[in-house]
Amino acid sequence: MTKETMASLAAELETCGKALLKIAETLGVKEEPAAEPPKKEPAPKKLILEDVRKVAADKSRQGFTEDVRNLIHHYGADKLSSLDAAKYDAFLKDLEVMGHAG
Repeated sequence: MTKETMASLAAELETCGKALLKIAETLGVKEEPAAEPPKKEPAPKKLILEDVRKVAADKSRQGFTEDVRNLIHHYGADKLSSLDAAKYDAFLKDLEVMGHAG
């Protein structure tokens, strides 16, 4: 292929590209902005014994010492430090409602 042929083909491609852009503008086709990636919610904080101990101590100070002790036994432990960490969420929920009239 000669240089003239290549130049002619390149010019035709440019003309074709411009024509396609004009058609797109006429039809109202607009480039849509890239969608934002979905925002990830932060993973819930994993509870540790100290988190649970704070709430249990607060309930004890409010006069629910015996109820806290019974709840610990209900969850299969003899003391708070021996409570299974997998049960912290449920135990904490039970602690939080303790003392509320139901």
